Amino acid sequence: MKDSLANSLEVSQSHYENFPVASYFLPKRLRHPIALIYTFARQADDFADEGDHNPATRLANLQGFKDQLDLIKSNSKTNSPFFTEFGGMVSEYNLPLAPFYDLLDAFSQDVTKTRYANFLELLDYCRRSANPIGALLLNLFGKASPENLTYSDQVCTALQLINFYQDIAIDFDNDLHRSRIYLCQDEMREYGVTEAQIASHHVDRNWERFMQFNIERAQKMLDAGKPLEHILSGRIGLEMRMIIGGGDRILYKLKNVQGDIFKHRPHLKLWDWPLILSKALLT
Repeated sequence: MKDSLANSLEVSQSHYENFPVASYFLPKRLRHPIALIYTFARQADDFADEGDHNPATRLANLQGFKDQLDLIKSNSKTNSPFFTEFGGMVSEYNLPLAPFYDLLDAFSQDVTKTRYANFLELLDYCRRSANPIGALLLNLFGKASPENLTYSDQVCTALQLINFYQDIAIDFDNDLHRSRIYLCQDEMREYGVTEAQIASHHVDRNWERFMQFNIERAQKMLDAGKPLEHILSGRIGLEMRMIIGGGDRILYKLKNVQGDIFKHRPHLKLWDWPLILSKALLT
């Protein structure tokens, strides 16, 4: 972790290609807290994913972050300039620490778990890996009602699933991280999709049907969270519409290539953003 905070916004922006992070559409007072949250999440995620460290080292690094959270929780002094400012931000905005612990728990799971038996297992992972970000943002906005948190969980889980579908080949082909598959094993069997098929990047009718099923489920989940677009007003609401619009756009691209993410990995390009913005302004 770089202790200097000067580049925290740059770090957060550079790692999230699909969705606006600490966007300049947000009120200026919230950009730096959001950048701190994403820098925390990004660095912890990198502990699990980046470099050539062994699992024990990865878990130890993540435990180091948990230890820093424990210090903040007990109002104890930390020697890390980053966590000193991070802890001050948590205190200033009265943020719950549970979402940060959930993130670290999910990233630790990434080190040890590479397969998901069913959708309930995958949802549990998303609950800890994605939903905490939405919950923290709503707390920053002062909008963390039970209803809003439910909508946010739908959006965040949908976005996480969309990212899984984008990165099926990347996750599987990465030998360093033991060929992860963020797809449900029981559903793969139901649709006649095999790991060998993923390894060979082979697309057939079974694969197309399987991906269509996953895409439609993610779309329904994203749609279920869309009331949040109108509950949140002003620039924060615009940011939410941009985020949801980014998810919609990736789903459109996934459908357009019939789920063939091997030859056509969908991602947001520069010219997609004016379309997303115009739709967000008109919604």
